[in-house]
Amino acid sequence: MSQAIHTLCDMSVDDLAALMKDWGQPAYRAKQIYEHVYVNLADSPDAMSNLPLALRGRLSQERPLGSLELARVQTGDKGKTHKALFRLPDDAPVESVLMIYEDRATVCVSTQSGCAMKCSFCATGQLGFTRNLTAGQMVEQVLWAAREVRNAGSEVKALSNVVFMGMGEPFNNYDNWWAAVQRLHDPVGFDMGARNFTVSTVGVVTGIRRLAQEKMEVNLAVSLHAANDDLRTRLVPANKKYPIPAILEAVRDYIQATRRRVSFEYVLLQGVNDGPQEARALTELLRGLLCHVNLIPWNPVPGTPLGPSERRRVLDFQKILHEHHVPCTVRVQRGVDIAAACGQLAGAHP
Repeated sequence: MSQAIHTLCDMSVDDLAALMKDWGQPAYRAKQIYEHVYVNLADSPDAMSNLPLALRGRLSQERPLGSLELARVQTGDKGKTHKALFRLPDDAPVESVLMIYEDRATVCVSTQSGCAMKCSFCATGQLGFTRNLTAGQMVEQVLWAAREVRNAGSEVKALSNVVFMGMGEPFNNYDNWWAAVQRLHDPVGFDMGARNFTVSTVGVVTGIRRLAQEKMEVNLAVSLHAANDDLRTRLVPANKKYPIPAILEAVRDYIQATRRRVSFEYVLLQGVNDGPQEARALTELLRGLLCHVNLIPWNPVPGTPLGPSERRRVLDFQKILHEHHVPCTVRVQRGVDIAAACGQLAGAHP
């Protein structure tokens, strides 16, 4: 199916200016529409009240806001976690998760429907890969989350952070992902700071090296999950193509080029990668790197023989990293009750 979908979320302000010229509209209409989408968070052209009725009608017919259909929203964690299930025009699933904290609100965005990485502990990997999302479809997820925050009635009034950690491998859809970041960063539109974006990769070396050359400084997280290639290949089959030495070489070059700290994500699996030997191996691997480790208690995924690490083993693992001066934190689990936690996004109907 072609993804050449012409929606407002797929268009820059320059694209809108060209469209308005073609439609015989005044040039200032482009800026009005752009502000409605990214500043006022309008959910359709019908809500753009300062546009002529005829123009609103034509936009609705020919340039709707987006192409994702919101199929369902679930809430968990006493209303602080919202999971949206969207459907693409061909019914393929896309999920996004909004997490509201006391001082910030973060949305976890998908860059693909499904995922080709096949990580053994991840529900999305079990789906397989369906298709890449357009930049506009990624933007739509962020705008949905921004509206949810605005209407949530919490202390936090605006979206704080965007993390590309949902369905898919962002660096296997690099051009569309980067276009979405640029659109959301645009100071005349959504105006999110570069350092409020984080992209997570399974270790696609070409993507890490490409990101190191970008002028906009977004945060990089690498899903590591093991300190040796044999174990990591069992957990993350992509390690065959992107083994640990190649990933670390790219990370070192990235740090040298950007002076930015890199995060390593490490899902803890009982009796698999959570012992003291694995912890010490991880400290040796990361020695001297400007980095931080996010230890992630595994979230249940049906159909896998894996189990979450006991709390004592999680804390023992963290202690060993601290003793070897490797900065690390244990990620707070959010959304487990609605299958919205890390590794649980599967796009399934209830």
